Amino acid sequence: MAKDKPLNISESAAVQMPMKTVASLIILVAMGVFAYTELTSRLVSLETSRELFENDLLKKSEQVPVDQEQHFLLEDLYKSVEKIETRIEDMMHNKVNIQFIQKQTEKLLLDVEELKDKVRANKNGGTH
Repeated sequence: MAKDKPLNISESAAVQMPMKTVASLIILVAMGVFAYTELTSRLVSLETSRELFENDLLKKSEQVPVDQEQHFLLEDLYKSVEKIETRIEDMMHNKVNIQFIQKQTEKLLLDVEELKDKVRANKNGGTH
């Protein structure tokens, strides 16, 4: 077997390469750098949006009990208002009824006084 000779490269060694190959290598390196920066930028954007989304979810999960409590309070207020409206309507009917009864009572009192007067007149007229 033949002995392999070591490769000796010195500072003065010249390498010839076609200009097309040099341009292709430069373009390949530039494309690699561009692709790397785009990929990194996209990853940063996705991580940021994920963090924002998680923060929004946390805030919403914290608000749910507050929203439910407000909903229950509103329901209770609506029920209370309905009860108050019913009472007010009943009171309006009561007022009308009371006024009617007052008029009837006044009429009854007048009729009773007239009857008393007639009875007195008959008593007095019958003895004389």
